[in-house]
Amino acid sequence: MTADVDAYEGERRIVETIHESRGRIERELGKVIVGQREATHQLLISLFAGGHCLITGAPGLAKTLLVRTIAQVFHLQFQRIQFTPDLMPADITGTEILEETGDGRRRMQFVKGPIFANVILADEINRTPPKTQAALLEAMQEHQVTAAGVRYPLEEPFFVLATQNPIEMEGTYPLPEAQLDRFMFNVIVDYLPEDDEVAVVQRTTSRKTEPLEPLFDGQDVLRFHEVVRKVPIAEDLVRHAVRIASATRPGPQAPDFINNWVSWGAGLRAAQSLVLGAKARALLEGRFHVTPDDIRALVHPTLRHRILLGYRAEADGVAVDAVIDRLLEHIKRPHD
Repeated sequence: MTADVDAYEGERRIVETIHESRGRIERELGKVIVGQREATHQLLISLFAGGHCLITGAPGLAKTLLVRTIAQVFHLQFQRIQFTPDLMPADITGTEILEETGDGRRRMQFVKGPIFANVILADEINRTPPKTQAALLEAMQEHQVTAAGVRYPLEEPFFVLATQNPIEMEGTYPLPEAQLDRFMFNVIVDYLPEDDEVAVVQRTTSRKTEPLEPLFDGQDVLRFHEVVRKVPIAEDLVRHAVRIASATRPGPQAPDFINNWVSWGAGLRAAQSLVLGAKARALLEGRFHVTPDDIRALVHPTLRHRILLGYRAEADGVAVDAVIDRLLEHIKRPHD
């Protein structure tokens, strides 16, 4: 009984830490990042839930800076990989080299690549060929690298934050839907309002950035993952998440606008991401249970990269976020 009480008290303290940490994290990020509160919040939710993120935005919007700053605040090892058409799988996972030992013999030694870090920024992931993309995505799924038949586990926690440039698609290799599905969220980083842009220009041209204070470490993040999964959620809310995901799939049971505009819908991972993200969001909001707002607030980042629009949507000028808006109007909200 004492062990159970101690375990409960430990989890309760972690929950309080998660809630209290939101303000501290935002203050530290505010030393470097201006605005982008929604994007930052979604990245934090994925970090607490243990999911990978796809970040979409035009060049020069501080995507790399945002990811690096989050890694510093959580005291996680950060690596940036610039994806190019000539990048090979071994360039990111590592390779074996022949080295001479002290006794004059030779042996093969595995040299780890940049993927052996806690936070990986895969910059412009759609600019590298599919086999290199697949090497990264295998590491995302299995949290390991295999070279010459030997398994090398990646250090936990392990997050991949991949960026895509939406305005330059020539000569790129778009990720297949099955690989996009491995990302928990697709976070949109957009241009800032004028006042925020003025603040950025003034800050970056007048003084050096304040030093960041690391607030947590990797072990803290792993404990956060465990507690997030223990957050209770009612079955009707899980069913709500499943219905939202399944309603995106064309078929006899789908709404007419889905059959008209969508050629491929979201799979089971979408509902899993909605539920897990909702649990993390509830803790960050200071609640011990999930509400419908937690699920519905994450529908856009969860579904926008899992819905493949058809030619009719393109002809009608309909964007994927507009389809999701229509979907949320169609799916009735469950009772709290």
